Amino acid sequence: MTRAEKHGVRLEHIQPGKPQQSAYIERYNRTVRGEWLSPYIFETIEEAQEQATEWLWTYNNERPNMGIGGITPVMKLKTAA
Repeated sequence: MTRAEKHGVRLEHIQPGKPQQSAYIERYNRTVRGEWLSPYIFETIEEAQEQATEWLWTYNNERPNMGIGGITPVMKLKTAA
């Protein structure tokens, strides 16, 4: 039994050859490959994890987000307060 099944989560997979069914994930994966994985050669798992953590923090906090008007999430939080 998978973890999802244990927690009552039903998994729905996209159809083979239909990446447009998960466009947000495809876009995110392309960004990860282009901005994080491709430019680096990692020597250890720890190094990869450290770089991933730094990149993800930057992606979620400092990178302009077109979905919120081209500002960073931090700027959006400041205007909401």
